[in-house]
Amino acid sequence: MNKTVWAGLAILVSVSLHAENNQTQKSDRAADRNTTQAKAVQSDSNISKTKLTQKQIREQMEREKKYAKEQKFYQGDEYDLKAAEINKKSLDHIPVIEPDYDFDITDVYRDDI
Repeated sequence: MNKTVWAGLAILVSVSLHAENNQTQKSDRAADRNTTQAKAVQSDSNISKTKLTQKQIREQMEREKKYAKEQKFYQGDEYDLKAAEINKKSLDHIPVIEPDYDFDITDVYRDDI
């Protein structure tokens, strides 16, 4: 009887260890699945962050190109404007128009005129 009790106990311990081992393996697999999914989500997040960063960099580069083009125009370093200059000697025959300083602003607001 002593041997049967010990044999039964050994069977119970091995069954419980086996069941515990199966549970551990299942939880390990579930944890692995969760980690894999988390890594996938994290990599998707990293990819989307990378894509967003690349998009922002491209947009900023386009703005910089536009700014450089505008500055090139405003500075006018590469433009030869001598052809558009006015010869002051050609302005001698144009009469000078004197301003009319007797303008009265009250006439603007009168209704009876």
